[in-house]
Amino acid sequence: MEFLAWLQTTDAGRFLFTMLVSMVPIVELRGGLPIGVALGLPYPVAFTAAVIGNLLPAPFIVVYIRRIFQWMRRHMSKLDGLVDSLEKKAHLKGQKVSKYKYLGLLLFVAIPLPGTGAWTGSLAAAFLDMPLRKALPSIVLGVLLAGCIMLGLTAVGINVFATVTM
Repeated sequence: MEFLAWLQTTDAGRFLFTMLVSMVPIVELRGGLPIGVALGLPYPVAFTAAVIGNLLPAPFIVVYIRRIFQWMRRHMSKLDGLVDSLEKKAHLKGQKVSKYKYLGLLLFVAIPLPGTGAWTGSLAAAFLDMPLRKALPSIVLGVLLAGCIMLGLTAVGINVFATVTM
């Protein structure tokens, strides 16, 4: 209980909470940044926490996801359907990315829509056999662009909300 209170009442806790939310697949930075701002973090601090949180899993996904899937197939056969679904998604998204390679990866990660982002972009990079040293700069720039877009949308949304309630 103390930890939850710390997450909500201190700047360090709110920073960590924003990072953790931004690490969650699907939610990612698109959810973490507005949550950080809503918790009272200044925009630059919320942006930093969301970007760091969103980027932390990316290199691990690019390098290890295929091995993780293989291990899951061997030791957790009940999850084969999930692994199949994720691999299919990676291949479908990879088709969109592969035409433009690293620029395509950057743009795919930057678009703040469901089904895009650092997680799916990293998954696509792994299945397209993109080396980490080449894929990671595209993912980082994509996350930064997505962060800027979400920062603008959050600022407009928060300001509109503040105006309506007054």
